[in-house]
Amino acid sequence: MKEKLNAIRQAALKQIENAKDLDALNDIRVSVLGKKGELTQVLKSMKDVAAEERPVIGQMVNDTRSAIEALLEKERTILTRKLREEKMKKEVIDVTLPGKKKMTGHRHPNQIALEDLERVFIGMGYEVVEGPEVEYDKYNFELLNIPANHPAKDEQDTFYITKDILLRTQTSPVQARIMETGRMPIRIISPGRVFRSDEVDATHSPSFHQVEGLVVDKGITFADLKGTINQWAKEFFGPDTRTKFRPHHFPFTEPSAEVDVTCFKCGGKGCRMCKGSGWIEILGCGMVHPKVLKDCGIDPEVYSGFAFGIGLERVALLKYEIDDMRLLYENDKRFLDQF
Repeated sequence: MKEKLNAIRQAALKQIENAKDLDALNDIRVSVLGKKGELTQVLKSMKDVAAEERPVIGQMVNDTRSAIEALLEKERTILTRKLREEKMKKEVIDVTLPGKKKMTGHRHPNQIALEDLERVFIGMGYEVVEGPEVEYDKYNFELLNIPANHPAKDEQDTFYITKDILLRTQTSPVQARIMETGRMPIRIISPGRVFRSDEVDATHSPSFHQVEGLVVDKGITFADLKGTINQWAKEFFGPDTRTKFRPHHFPFTEPSAEVDVTCFKCGGKGCRMCKGSGWIEILGCGMVHPKVLKDCGIDPEVYSGFAFGIGLERVALLKYEIDDMRLLYENDKRFLDQF
């Protein structure tokens, strides 16, 4: 038994001294001192040792355990310190290096323009209403006085899903849906994404955004429309902004007009941005056509209203003096970080 204990002790001490890492030390501890370890097995066999030799053997077992545990602790300390030193070498911090800047996200220029625009109209008592991007032909065209084979359909060449379902070409269908409910008065703006089969260039995209407005109530006149547009233009582009209404034609309004604002680059004197005219076309508008009111279940003899449509990208390009619409969608941080 004594020879066996000496052999266990010498073998364990040698293995501990040759251990390369903490995992190896733990394996040695388990194999020698664990529940099924060699030293534990010796203790279990003490019943077979002669009574007079048990004290001596028991003392040898304790001395062996103490020697192994002491060397295990010593080597564990050495290996732990070595491991910490290696880790610190790898994680050296150069305090002379500049700090890492925390990158914080911000709103897209389109979103900034939209929120500015919404803030103006909400301040005038308008409600923001949204609708589906996949729309019925009935709401996108028919209820807006654009029947089948109407020339305006060619101008708004769009993406059809079925004969009667398409990707909306404007947010006007939201207006038709609101008028259908019959709840009066109506004072809404409807922002959202629209789709038209356009070629991509500096001023066109097959997918862009519109903000359309609608007011329907008793006694609404063109003067109300002019006052609304004038107020929005001054708050959105600046207090010195003036507007000019030019006769135009839209199937869903009568009379209709295109609206120009004084160039905010030159103040109306004429420059490259306004092509020397001093004015910039900004939106289309008009009094809601009586047939549109009637088709949506509103009596045109009692109620009247006006509508307008603003291209969000267009006003964003003008407000922030961006010369290419594609910049808004290319996700170039050099461009977007300017906002």
